[in-house]
Order: sequence, then structure tokens, then C-alpha cells
Amino acid sequence: MPFVLDASTTASWFFPDEHHPVAQRAREILETASDKAVVPPIWWYEISNILIVNERRGRTTSDRSAAFLENLGKLPIDRDPDIPPLVELARRHNLTTYDAAYLALALRKRIPLATLDKALHSAAVSAGIVLLA
Repeated sequence: MPFVLDASTTASWFFPDEHHPVAQRAREILETASDKAVVPPIWWYEISNILIVNERRGRTTSDRSAAFLENLGKLPIDRDPDIPPLVELARRHNLTTYDAAYLALALRKRIPLATLDKALHSAAVSAGIVLLA
């Protein structure tokens, strides 16, 4: 079954000290092509920003970031073009509109969500979304 992949889960693949079982499971699913992930339009911007901020902090290099982005491009990740009204969903679940985009996508597609973000995790549970375990 496809699942919604958020930026926190994706970013943990990049940083060796941020391994998490949910993130590892999501990556295994994608690398074995047993299923695909779906991401909202904001995902690409979040991932790019995480990389550039960490380059500026000296935590990584531009070459390593470029290789990571290239590898992400090879995974079965579909970028969903639909941008639903997020303000109400963000208000209801006390989320940023960025995180509400992931929740909205999981709700609309009725598929599980892979997140390491505590607020998004709580909102998903509250909304009845299955979480990738």
C-alpha cells in the first residue's frame, strides 16, 4: 500500500545520527520497490532547505547533498500536485500548514503516513490516519 512520506522521515536517511525504525522501514519499502510513497509539493522544498541549512552549519557538504537528492530522485516517490485548503486543517490539529499538507494528503488518499514529527504523529492519530510502523 502506498504511504505519505514526510520530510522528517526523509531527512533521517541523510543523517547517520538520526536513524529511526519508522524511517528505516519506509526506506526499505521504497528501495525494494515493494510500494511507493506520495509527497505533497512542500516536501521538495523542505528537503532542500534541510540540506542547505546543514551545509551552512558545516554538518554536510554540497557534494553529499547533491548525491542524496540524486538518490531520492531514483526512489518511487510521487509528488502530488494537489494543494488543498490547509488553514482549517492546521487550526483543527494545531499544526503548521507545512505539516497539514502531509496530513491532508494522507486523508485524501486514505493511505498511511510515515512521520517522525510528534505533532504530526498526534494529529494523524486524532484524524484516524494509519501510521507506518
